[in-house]
Amino acid sequence: MNQPTAETRRLFFALWPDDEVRQRLAAASRHWSRHPVPEHNLHMTLVFLGDCTPEQRVCYCAAAAAVEVECFTLELNFLGGRARSRIQWLGSSDTPDALRSLVRALSRGLQECGFEPEKRRFLPHVTLSRKVRNPVVKSGLEALVWPVGRFALVESVPEPGGVRYQVLEGWPLRQDG
Repeated sequence: MNQPTAETRRLFFALWPDDEVRQRLAAASRHWSRHPVPEHNLHMTLVFLGDCTPEQRVCYCAAAAAVEVECFTLELNFLGGRARSRIQWLGSSDTPDALRSLVRALSRGLQECGFEPEKRRFLPHVTLSRKVRNPVVKSGLEALVWPVGRFALVESVPEPGGVRYQVLEGWPLRQDG
């Protein structure tokens, strides 16, 4: 892994919700957690890149621009958590094939840049809260419907008391037909 320097930036690819979906995610976060993730930081990570040089970023952006996946709808209807990581999250009981294809296509393209993808299976989720002692697991929630038409390159910017996520670039997914 790269050592952070003044030139590196901590980056990841994500699904970035529009304002309407963001407000519904924020309401779910407040409902299911005591310490919700700040509304402006709610997202779904696709691929975490870590500390990246400007040269790596150029290659990663070229890989993202080459992704050919159709728009899809994500239905978030499953509350899950990771006790070890102490997070509460909202996910889907049925991951759309297009989302899996997006992550696979992005990961393949990033390998051309020398990026080593994670070995763990992709678990699509939106983190609602951190520092959770006993995360709740609950299926069959009323689905929060998220029409996905693009993905983004996001920077994790340190600030007092945490981080702020900032979209740097975005790429549209293909429209049907």
